[in-house]
Amino acid sequence: MKFKKKPVTIEAFQITRERRFNNRDWPEWLNEAWNKAEGTTGAVWHDPKPPKEALMVGTLEGVARLELGNWIIRGVIGELYPCKEDIFNLTYDPILPTDDVYKSAAADLGGASIYQ
Repeated sequence: MKFKKKPVTIEAFQITRERRFNNRDWPEWLNEAWNKAEGTTGAVWHDPKPPKEALMVGTLEGVARLELGNWIIRGVIGELYPCKEDIFNLTYDPILPTDDVYKSAAADLGGASIYQ
């Protein structure tokens, strides 16, 4: 049996080397995840293994590793999970302010930014 992915709006943020070590551009939801207890669902913390560049993410399925260059996604129910850049680019398109769905998507996300 085949399935087609439903069109949903997500929030996502790409973790680059600069963004990994300087959180000034992090969205509010990612800062909130950073402040949650390490190892819990919805939390983000540094990878304890050297060179400590990756981040760890508490997903609904357990702990996942977020490598530099990958995206962290906040899903439709607020869950967090990492996504490799190539898969992200094949799966998602940005919503631009000129798109008809932009205002609707921003409202669905509580007015939050949907840009990287």
